[in-house]
Amino acid sequence: MTQEELLAFYRSPGLFTRLDGFEDEVEGLPHDVAVIARTVQGLLIQEGLIGAYGVSLPAERIAEKQLHSSVAILARAMSLDSQAIVNPRVPERRVVGVCRHFATLFVAIMRQKGVPARARCGFANYFAARKHVDHWVGEYWNAIEGRWVLVDAQIDDRQCELFRVTFDRLDVPRDRFLVAGDAWRACRNGADPMTFGVAGTEMWGLVEVYGDLFQDLAALQNIELLPWGWYGLATDKSGIGETALIDRLAGISTSANAQALDELRTMIAEDGRLRPPGDDALKAIVSRERAAASN
Repeated sequence: MTQEELLAFYRSPGLFTRLDGFEDEVEGLPHDVAVIARTVQGLLIQEGLIGAYGVSLPAERIAEKQLHSSVAILARAMSLDSQAIVNPRVPERRVVGVCRHFATLFVAIMRQKGVPARARCGFANYFAARKHVDHWVGEYWNAIEGRWVLVDAQIDDRQCELFRVTFDRLDVPRDRFLVAGDAWRACRNGADPMTFGVAGTEMWGLVEVYGDLFQDLAALQNIELLPWGWYGLATDKSGIGETALIDRLAGISTSANAQALDELRTMIAEDGRLRPPGDDALKAIVSRERAAASN
């Protein structure tokens, strides 16, 4: 795979980042990363931060976080508030999601605008002191600067205040958000694994880094699974002991370039335990969500 082929791959939507039926609305958005991030923030509300916006939602609304596809997210958003997607909804009329939904919708819109983009799974150190919290961000190719740029589309002004975020959310420093491969390598090099985990839970430790690594590798293949969507070897916690294999996968996550993606594809062909869910399973998910949205 060449660099040009890599960028073309990330310019094309996957099953969860297609925007069928919403293309015209997205085309109406400016080609501006800040506007796109604000648009995403105006459509979604983070499940764990609902109270921070001074609202409460009925328990049944929390099920919205199970939506996979960007089309389903936008369809639900329109059912809650039918105005154009560029117009921010009041918090109680935003779709309930988690960080993965913000990242995936940001990626979907960027791709529709013709910009190579991908979701990244890893750990952020800006939510709690001395903690690396399980998190997802978007990443897009800045053609002018010739580099990939991390964007945290979840962190709006309210969350900046809440978490005292002072860095540029549209260019997140690589030492503030660690892609899963970097997190694994950090732990292997002496970082305390118990500082890596899921906020508000007891799920902390190296196994969480291990699971996030597989989700990041799936996202690099344009398969943005839900955060609890572990698969293959990730579901077998004994696999964490295959350090040479996991070290190699971590290197792919860290590099995430054309050569790394070629290596990943070769590894998957040779070891079925590394294979994410196939097209048939993913298409079934999208079909169910579309059917539910039309009812």
